[in-house]
Amino acid sequence: MELGPCRVKEDGSGTDYNPHSWNSNSSVIFLDQPTNVGFSYGNSVSNTFAAAKDVYAFLQVFFKEFPEYQRVDFHVAGESYAGHYIPAIAKEINDANKKIATPLFRPPGVQHINLESVLIGNGLTDPKTQYEYYPEMACRNSYGPVLDDGACDRMTAAYETCAGLIQGCYDSNSVFRCLPAASYCNSKMIMPYQQSGQNVYDVRKKCEGGPLCYPILDAMQEYLNKEEVKEDLGVQVDKFQSCNMQINMRFMLNGDWMKPFHLMVPDLLEDGIRVLIYAGDADFICNWMGNKAWSIALPWSGQTKMEERKDKKWHANGHHAGDFRSSGPLTFLRIFDGGHMVPYDVPAETLEMFNTWIAGKRFKTC
Repeated sequence: MELGPCRVKEDGSGTDYNPHSWNSNSSVIFLDQPTNVGFSYGNSVSNTFAAAKDVYAFLQVFFKEFPEYQRVDFHVAGESYAGHYIPAIAKEINDANKKIATPLFRPPGVQHINLESVLIGNGLTDPKTQYEYYPEMACRNSYGPVLDDGACDRMTAAYETCAGLIQGCYDSNSVFRCLPAASYCNSKMIMPYQQSGQNVYDVRKKCEGGPLCYPILDAMQEYLNKEEVKEDLGVQVDKFQSCNMQINMRFMLNGDWMKPFHLMVPDLLEDGIRVLIYAGDADFICNWMGNKAWSIALPWSGQTKMEERKDKKWHANGHHAGDFRSSGPLTFLRIFDGGHMVPYDVPAETLEMFNTWIAGKRFKTC
């Protein structure tokens, strides 16, 4: 649907070549994780930290089987709830790399992974900061209001309680504090928007095609459940689901939703690992306003410069495609005309972003 070498046709009958695939200039591992989502299988986990350990174990097996890839730069990218996953996976890799840097402590057979950067697209990473911007995005986004001022005023009034509950989750890391925070904040800050019937992933569209709001996801599910497709792929599960709500509930009931995964980012930055936070500016659920806010507020040695610097105009695909701000290894990029799944909405611009980033080059300015 987004950035793979093939895109599923709208009717689910097959696939078309995607000229804007991210593997046009890189080798990409598309990993269904945590276990038991997509086509993956195994013992289910209940939180992001356990999932990150599984990813690290998988990568160790991968690099043992394909050592030729161990020598090249390695980047970890994801979107949405990957605002949790990516910092945790990167921390797992980075911490392990530092442990095995000293031969005396290096377990036999453990592979060093050349972690160069991470990319988080429209992610949920610092809920306390990000939830404050739901009223702003619902009523004062650049594409037109979805809710009336009264609804947004009620959301704004609820934020103080919401922020206190999230801070309790941050401080305690306890399911007994984190679960109530998710329950209250989602009901007060997200549900009013959901009840409008508008697409939570794109303020410009109505929600169509089921709870995930994109009919193409049904087509994708239909295609991936064809017996000949599963046979060709060597699938070892009964069926593909776009979302596994049992896994979703396991994470939610474990209090995973509201935890502060932004706190894993400073160590990555201080160790020279580049971090790109990008966001399509039509997304509501993990909107660019909240992502920009936490990127600027993040406590690390480059924070002051990130606060003081002005946004620059990003030039991509021949036009002004967004705005960005950088401080050392940290960059925030707002992408115009992109919803929650940016490569789906603006594939050419997103591919240019990706290729520029992995090459270690600066974004073009207008």
